[in-house]
Amino acid sequence: MSNKIFDCIILGGGPAGLSSALYCARANLKTAIIDTSALGGTPVNYCEIENYLGFNKIKGFELCSRFEEHVDLFDVEKFPYEEIESVDLTSPIKKIKTLNNTFEAKTIIIATGAKAKKLNVKGEIDNIGKGVSYCAVCDGAFYKDKVVAVVGGGNSALEEAMYLCQFAKKVYLIHRRDTFRADSIIQERLKQNKKIEPILNSTVEEILADKQVNSIRIKNVLSGKIELLKLDGIFPYIGITPNVELFINQIETDEKGFIKTDINMKTSAQGVFAVGDIRNTPLRQVITAVSDGAIAGVEAARYLMTTKEKVRR
Repeated sequence: MSNKIFDCIILGGGPAGLSSALYCARANLKTAIIDTSALGGTPVNYCEIENYLGFNKIKGFELCSRFEEHVDLFDVEKFPYEEIESVDLTSPIKKIKTLNNTFEAKTIIIATGAKAKKLNVKGEIDNIGKGVSYCAVCDGAFYKDKVVAVVGGGNSALEEAMYLCQFAKKVYLIHRRDTFRADSIIQERLKQNKKIEPILNSTVEEILADKQVNSIRIKNVLSGKIELLKLDGIFPYIGITPNVELFINQIETDEKGFIKTDINMKTSAQGVFAVGDIRNTPLRQVITAVSDGAIAGVEAARYLMTTKEKVRR
């Protein structure tokens, strides 16, 4: 396939991207989703989601599967596992070049999400897959009856620490502040879990390994004291970094690299919208990502009606 024109191409197939696709398709736009991996996004790896309206509790992969099944009721073309080489957001006709194809679109919705932040300490990068992991659901089963640490103080960190208790015999929860930032209901559950030992006012200084991670050095930020903590694995959950590498110098971002949008998901580039974790939003949840996608899909259709640029089927 080469130079096939769409009304809207959505970059990213997580909840925000799938929601965008649904609303674009319902507006009768010729729509495609491009993703570098399988559709579903990061929530596929969530053990359980308890705050998505309408579901008391649902596994992440099940919810995302339902999203995709809904989109499949409409004529949306899907291109998973496309290695994207370049994106042109500034031309009237936007272009996306992948390893195998060239795509063109009148509008683009960016839903490429974000990746886990690194601790940036010695021994981290060298030991990814050897005791350093950023996905408890993916790798938790490898730590049956072992000792692990989770680093962070938000909802994700506490939830993943509790998830790891299904396998590990002990879980340290390391946080640089004196209190956690997670929701109160999650903190209450944490207090009831005897396998979890919080270590507050502390940071990880180094990850040590002999073929596999065997310990970490932690520093108390108040006293400056450094201790050696023996363990078998470490899971950093200290925040996210937006996946904006493809769009540098083409679109306005904030000081942290997140794409700036208005309330209609419009970016600084004409005909380009951004949704989900990649944009500067006060809340990053599945439910807000889906909401972003709905707004962007509607606004993309309005933009095309205004410019009279809709592709004829």
